[in-house]
Amino acid sequence: MKLLLVLSSDTLYNLISVYVKPLGFELIRYNYIQKAMDNIEEIDPAAIIISTSNFPRQWKTMAQFIRCERSKDACPIILIKGDTFNSEEAMKASHLGISGIINEDLGNPAEIERLQGILGRYLSINEKRKSRRIHTESWQNIGFIFSRPKDKVLISGNVKDISLEGFSFQAEYPSLMEEIQLNTLLKECSFRAGASILSPVCRLARTGKIVSMEFVSFPSGEKELLTNYLEKLPLLELNAKVLDAT
Repeated sequence: MKLLLVLSSDTLYNLISVYVKPLGFELIRYNYIQKAMDNIEEIDPAAIIISTSNFPRQWKTMAQFIRCERSKDACPIILIKGDTFNSEEAMKASHLGISGIINEDLGNPAEIERLQGILGRYLSINEKRKSRRIHTESWQNIGFIFSRPKDKVLISGNVKDISLEGFSFQAEYPSLMEEIQLNTLLKECSFRAGASILSPVCRLARTGKIVSMEFVSFPSGEKELLTNYLEKLPLLELNAKVLDAT
């Protein structure tokens, strides 16, 4: 899915990218509103985000232009507003079929939730959330250890990437994996997702130096814990970058 961003602020673009890319969107940015309008048919975006601070008058022209051909359901338009956006502007936005308005202070988690909520209301992103792979980093605090079914030997290692459906795993001692057959169910597992320790049943879906594990089932409530943690990773990533910079 293509998400068209019409804004000139690099800072705003970088913030949106952190929070929206993990949902499965391909981001296309234009610094000039006329160029975006000229290429709208070729881009064929699933949704559009426009900065009213960068384009205090032209956003109305673009919204009207889009609504002549694309309905609110077919192509949601989200405005990112600054301090000068008043109630009169909000009424105009409603009349023009704007799908949602958020504050440009995207350092506020409430605004991020609002943005993701608007996109989720109009677009089918749930399946992309399930299948998208997140490459792990040390600050994410993701780990996996399990008991080998044959002799209860504990096998630990590194989670390389993860989705809601499964993950890739490199054992600390790969030789310990050699006797585990493809499609073996692993019932004694501990999976760390941030501060949570989960106990999924996993299946060995692919063998090799780096193996693939599939989540088969979770105890009650644990799948939701994992889902919530993965959805919070964009915000956690931003916080980690801020700490690294200080």
